[in-house]
Formats: sequence, structure tokens, C-alpha cells
Amino acid sequence: MEDVSPLTANPLPSDLNEREQEREDHQTDNKLERFWAQVKQADLVDPFMRVGTLVLSLALIFVLVWVMRSFYSRTSLQDNVQDGGGILGAPELTPTPISEISVLPLLVLSEQTDTDGIRRNSGMHTTIPTRARINVIEYTVETGDSVFGIADKFNLRPETILWANTASLNDNPHKLQVEQELNIMPVDGTYHKWRQGENLRKVAEYYGVDAVVIIEWPGNHFDLFENDIDTLSIEPGAMLIVPGGERDMIDYGPPRIPRDDPAVARTYGPGHCGTLSDGIVGDGVFIWPTTEHWLSGFDYNPAANHPAIDIAGDTGNPVWAADDGVVVYAGWSYSGYGNLIVLDHGNGWQSLYAHLNDIYVGCGESVYQGAAIGTLGNTGQSSGSHLHFELMYGTAKVNPWNFLP
Repeated sequence: MEDVSPLTANPLPSDLNEREQEREDHQTDNKLERFWAQVKQADLVDPFMRVGTLVLSLALIFVLVWVMRSFYSRTSLQDNVQDGGGILGAPELTPTPISEISVLPLLVLSEQTDTDGIRRNSGMHTTIPTRARINVIEYTVETGDSVFGIADKFNLRPETILWANTASLNDNPHKLQVEQELNIMPVDGTYHKWRQGENLRKVAEYYGVDAVVIIEWPGNHFDLFENDIDTLSIEPGAMLIVPGGERDMIDYGPPRIPRDDPAVARTYGPGHCGTLSDGIVGDGVFIWPTTEHWLSGFDYNPAANHPAIDIAGDTGNPVWAADDGVVVYAGWSYSGYGNLIVLDHGNGWQSLYAHLNDIYVGCGESVYQGAAIGTLGNTGQSSGSHLHFELMYGTAKVNPWNFLP
């Protein structure tokens, strides 16, 4: 029998498997080498490395999260079992009766609580726009009040305050007194007291308005459907609001007092003069008549019947002649001016100095510009020490601000 050499004998199965595995590994290595060669040839080594690094990092993170989650879940379960917890060991739920549920306290925010937006506070009251008045109301004068200040307070013109209170003020703003009761109109205009025998058309014409304006004003309470303008029956003494009405002011000041007939002012007060002789004549250039040069009271406002300026000062301050002239009035006056001096300058100009404390000159006396003629005071209808100073040219009372230096 022939001997069989080990080299020619049939291989064992294990040898075949090893050779097959070596052949496959060799083929795999060849594929990887060819793939890597293609990557290099395409110049994609850097992008490939970046992508590979990213994928590897994500894989590591996923593994780490999975491991940590498994660990903590297992630990939590063991704790529950040890504590007798878990679903099986949980105590049976007992429903709470509705009647035993307590009422939660109201949430109260501190005033200092900061928010990211605008905090809006709730209000219990509805804001209603101010409705226009239709009737006259009363106002009690307080300390520090003036006709001008009261007019501003009620959004009216100063003349409306005067026209609504003719009986108490007589168109003189200086007659305003503390505790005095004033009528306050609902609208600018005049306040008319009806007299027996008057005609509404004539009354309206006097105030420069149409009669229909008076009838249609709701505060006058006319029946628009039953009344005819010409047959209206109005009780004497009834007060009518005349919206937009105007009239001439009562001139409470002295008239122009000429040198040749100063007695025209005899009804104005005991300071009037008799027959005078001629005297010094001014040049029409004026100086300030006292030490202060600012207002303390009313400004020049002819519409409100104040054709003068009230110059500030203390009682006893000197008052000087604003220009050369002759004294045509010196003494007390009846219309609220108190102690009064009027100088006629002989060239169409006159100057007036009111509410004086002292008077140093007399009727017919010629005085030079800057001469002391009296002292500043608070006499007559005055609410404090000041000098009421007027300038008149011809018959017109002009604004002193335009002629003082």
C-alpha cells in the first residue's frame, strides 16, 4: 500500500475555514485600500476625517447617555422597592370632600412689584368727560383772588366777570372783596336783568347779538316750541344769559380834567379843584413815578376796565411826578381810588396816581418832573400797597408800558 504524504493529503475542515477567512480578509483589505486611494485621489481626506470624527463623537455621546439613564433608572427602582413605594406599594388615594376645600387667599401685589411691561391698575369708576355748564353759579372770593385770576379759573374773559356782577363791582376790578359772592357765567357774554316794558329784540341789539341766541341758550329755560320773540312774557327782575354779548364799560375813573375847568371832577370827590391859572408844561417824556419798576396787581387791560398798571412798592415809598405839570385834582375820590392826584402836563397829556398814603401837593400847584408829590399806599378799593398809574392823551387812556423808560 502506498504511503500518502501530508502535503497531498485532503485538508481538514478547520484548515479550509482559516484559508477562507484569510481570503475574505485579504479581499476586504484590498477594498478598503482601493476606497482610501479613491478618497485621496478625490482630495476628500479632510472632509472625510471631519465627518468621521463627528459621527464617532455622536456615537460616544449616545452610549454615555444610555449608560447613565440605565444606571439612574435602576437606582431609583431599588430605592422605591426598599421604601415600600412604587405602584404596588403606594397607599390608596382618598378623595377630599368638596366642602373641606379651603378658599385660596387673594393674590395681593406689592406696589413695588416690577413687571416687564406697563402695569395697569384697575379702577372702579368710569371717567366721564366734563360737561359744559348751562347755568350761572356762585363763587365766594378768597384771599389773593383778582378778577383776572377768577376769570382764568373758570376759563372766561375778565370782562365777563365784571359784566355778570355789575351791581357789586360796577365794572371796577378794584372793588373785589374777600367773602364777596360773585356770579360766574357758563360762557363769555353779559348777564342782563330784565326790566318792565323791555323788548327782547332791542335787548339783543344792545348787546350785539341775535335774539335767537338768547332764546336758544338752555340756561334761560325758554320753551322753543311755544314762545314767539315778539310775544314773550318775561318776569321783571329775571336774569338772562346773553352768550357772546358785549357792552361799553362804566368808566369809574375821573374824566379828563382840563386846567381851565377842573371843576368837572366835582362829582368825583372832594379832591376836585376850582378855577386854576396857567402853569408849567411838560415835554411828553416820562420817568418811572416810584422806586419799583414791576407789577403788583393788575396790568394794563382796557377790555377788563383797567386802563392802568399797578406798580409794586411798600407803603410810604416816594411817588414822583412823571413829567412837569399842574395839579388839577388832589384828595379823596369816590370811585375806589382812595387818595388821588391828577397832573395836567399842558401838552395833551395827563397822569393819574391813585391809592396814595400821603399827598404833598395841592390844587393849581406847578410841579417839576421827579418832584415828590406823595407816598405809595393802600387807600380806597385796594388789596395791598401799590401805585395805580394811568396815562391819558387827549381822551384816550394809553398803555404806560409804551411810554415809560
